[in-house]
This record gives sequence, C-alpha cells and structure tokens, in this order.
Amino acid sequence: MDSQRGVGMVPLIGIEEEYLIVDPSTRHVAPRAAEVLAAATDMLDVVHEITRFQVEARTPPSADLSELGSQLRAARKEVAGAARSCGLAVVASGIPVLGNVMPPPLTDDVRYHEGRTLYRALQDEISICALHVHVDVPDPEHAVYVGNHLRPWLPTLIALAANSPFFVGRDTGYASWRVISWGRWPVSGAPPYFPSFDAYELALRSLGDSGVLLDPKTVYWDTRPSPRLPTVEIRVADVPLDVADSLTLIGLIRGLVVTALSAVARGDRGLPVPAEVLRAAYWRAARYGLQGDSLDVRHGTLVPAAVLAGRLLEHVRPALAEAGDLTFIQEGLDRLLRSGSGAMRQRRAYAKANALEEVVDDLIEATVA
Repeated sequence: MDSQRGVGMVPLIGIEEEYLIVDPSTRHVAPRAAEVLAAATDMLDVVHEITRFQVEARTPPSADLSELGSQLRAARKEVAGAARSCGLAVVASGIPVLGNVMPPPLTDDVRYHEGRTLYRALQDEISICALHVHVDVPDPEHAVYVGNHLRPWLPTLIALAANSPFFVGRDTGYASWRVISWGRWPVSGAPPYFPSFDAYELALRSLGDSGVLLDPKTVYWDTRPSPRLPTVEIRVADVPLDVADSLTLIGLIRGLVVTALSAVARGDRGLPVPAEVLRAAYWRAARYGLQGDSLDVRHGTLVPAAVLAGRLLEHVRPALAEAGDLTFIQEGLDRLLRSGSGAMRQRRAYAKANALEEVVDDLIEATVA
C-alpha cells in the first residue's frame, strides 16, 4: 500500500475475508480447504488459514468502495465455484454452525502447531472467521493513535457485524460468539490505550518477554499496526453475511480512521476509555448485537444499539462526505438496521424450519448473493 496516503487524502483499503468450507449434504464444516485452494489456482490471492475448515480471500488495495465491492463479490463467487467443483460449499459465518470441530484440524504449518503447543485448549474454538480491514496510515505511530480513537466505537462495529449466534449445533445466546471466544486469548480484544508510541513499544517488549506471544503476528488486538503492511488493521468484525454488509462496515471503518487521523494531526491522542468499561461494552455488543441497548462508553449510558450506530454515522459524516461515500454508507447502514445483523438473519432462517441445516443453506446462498 502507498504509505504516503494519510491525513487529508482518501486512504487506500485492503480487505481480508475468511470463509468456512462446508459439506452441502451434512451442512457440517469440512476439513478440505486444501482441495478448495487447489481448485482456485486462477485466483489472485486466496490462501489457507489456521484450520483446514477455512480459506481467506484478499483484495488488492483500492480507494474506491465500488471497486472493492466488485472485488469481494468476485472473490466470494470464485471461492464458491472452486468449492462446488470439489462437491463442497462456502459460508460467511463467524463460527461453525454445525460439525464436531473441537479441537479443529490445523493446517500443516510449523507456526500453527507451535501455537497449539503454547495455547492448548484456547485453540479448541479457533475455527473463527473475521473481516480484516487494512487502512493506509503514514506510520506505525499514527496507527497506534488511530487505535486510541477507534476504541470507543469498536463495540458498535461488533454489534453491526455480529454474525455468529450458533456454534456446533446450539444457539449460544449471543449475537457474536466469535467475539466471546476470541476474547479469551491473552492478547486479543480491544487494544489498551497508549499515551505515547514509546508506551506501545514497551508493552510489546513486555508481552514478548512474558512468553504469551509466538511472534509479533500474535498481537491480536482488534486494532493494531499491521506487522507486515504500512496500515492500521481493524479486525473486530465477524465476517459479514453478504458483501453489502461488508462494504457498509468497510466504509464506516475508513471513515473512523480518517476522522482519527485528522484528530491526531491536531495533537489529540484519543479518549482514554477505561479498559473495564470497554470490556463491558464489548460483552453487551456480543451478547445482544443490534437488539436491545448498547453501552455508549463516551458517556457511560445505555442507548438502543441503532441509536449508537446513528451516532457513529454522525461522527464520521465529514470523512464520508470527503470521500464521496456518504450516501452509499448511509443507505447501507439503513439497510443493515432495517434487515438486521447477520446473527438476526441466521436466527430468522432457523425459525423457518426449526433446523440448523436451514441456517447453513441460507448462509450458502447469502454468501454469494
């Protein structure tokens, strides 16, 4: 990505989406990612993930949301076509709906097996799929301060993106079980507030010395300076049910980053929301999604989730207008709030036939819609 893009410009965005491989007859996740990848050899950037149930598609960087939408639709269509050629299907769900997946079979990679040795039973629920959004920033220091500014809005992104209510045959009672499961890891969830870049670097050194990290890539905070690209990486969201939801989230996330970069340029390093308050907001967002109330951590009050989503839109409105994305994102957010999150749509699919197989069938269709 072009590291010169940043304050005052429309930053480039790169996307990573993770999908689950399923057997369309049983609707269980299937450990056959290698076959799907072999069948997808014409694709530009589809790679394996930590388990054999998953594949990941990556887009080239772009500043244009319409172009990103075309790339994501093409990627989902091609991955689905590769899966069909193997008698399989793909679904965009934050966690497996059906299948006996604990512990999941790992992809044959030394680093993944070292992780199993270190993290043990934490990997029992590692078959999780997220949307990762990379946004250009000038340098890692800017990425850290952008993370400070994004912290208060991460629970709202969780609620909007929630798409993992069912796990291996049962309703978890959560809108995003992926967020709860992933939050058990030692370096995951919302990043700490960092008053300086030196404080960030000291924290990384301390984490490394503690033995909780395999390497810098295992700093799994929901916003972080990318360990391999000149970007801030936002990895808070479940993989969305469809591309329309993905684009709405991507636009909001870039709007947050641009708004944060402008604030950082003025010397503002963000609101230091206490970690325990943010943790509570994470729990409510994962538990209830867009249904019920969310915790506005800036004011310490409960408000309807849709109201907080509206406050997010107002917060990034100038950045969206500058990028020419305002109408597109406003319409996308209205659609998402009207139709419901992926979790709500999964539960509606279940209600049709009182069968999780119906949920998987609906996911297969929606993933490439």
